[in-house]
Amino acid sequence: MLSAIFSGPAFIKPKFKSTARVYPTNIWVLSEESETEQMLEILNSRDIKLKMFDSFDLDQVYKISRKDPHYLTYMFDIYNKNVKAGKTKFETVEISVMDYDPQRASDMCDSIIRFYNKKVREMHKAKDWEMVEISRKGLTRKKAELDSLVEELNVIRKEYGILDFKTQAEKVTEGYMNALATGRASAPDARKIKELYDNLAEKGTETRILEARFDYLLGAIDSLTTQYEVYLTEYEKDITYAHIVEYPVPADKKSYPVRWLIVAFSTMAAVFLALLVFLILDYRKND
Repeated sequence: MLSAIFSGPAFIKPKFKSTARVYPTNIWVLSEESETEQMLEILNSRDIKLKMFDSFDLDQVYKISRKDPHYLTYMFDIYNKNVKAGKTKFETVEISVMDYDPQRASDMCDSIIRFYNKKVREMHKAKDWEMVEISRKGLTRKKAELDSLVEELNVIRKEYGILDFKTQAEKVTEGYMNALATGRASAPDARKIKELYDNLAEKGTETRILEARFDYLLGAIDSLTTQYEVYLTEYEKDITYAHIVEYPVPADKKSYPVRWLIVAFSTMAAVFLALLVFLILDYRKND
């Protein structure tokens, strides 16, 4: 009788439980951790716990003063007893929250998932931005190198008339050989061919190297541009990283304390104590 009374709400404030089950999605697999294990690491991280403290004024709920020198120690201890995240046998993650207010328990459960998504997004954005910057810097260097190369080629084209080494080398050589063979080497048009032939002989190797480098840089810039656009798209996208299997809802029945367990345990303890007393009395009587 007394156990039923003392386990009532007048003596023990009831707590309500809210749960959610989620699958990890869209995340990287790091080291030897599974996606579920990685999700648990983040859900149980200090960052998310601190966000929960501030968002729900848990210092007031748990009655811990922020001025207390051991504030965080006490807060983490109480929070960890009331908020848990663990892996199920089906590789989902179950988040459970116990609180005096059923609506707050549900809201806290929902916020943990929201903070998890935000935390993973921040981690991904940081890494994606690194790749954006790396590809952008590489693209900038290649474009600067290409501009310098174009200036060198323009000088050769303007001063030596070499527009396309491979094509001109074949045609000019053929024309100059024909002029020599027909005895027209001194003709005005043959002299122009001879001048271009000499220019090709002087600047041909340099031009061929520059043109080959030019083609390489065009391909490299095209590849880096594609990479840059992919990384930028990854950085700018906004997605979630938890597939919610079971949404949290406010409980309509308390989960703590379990009165029948308290009553049963108290009854068993009382019976055991009574038997012990009878045994002692009987033992003394026999003596």
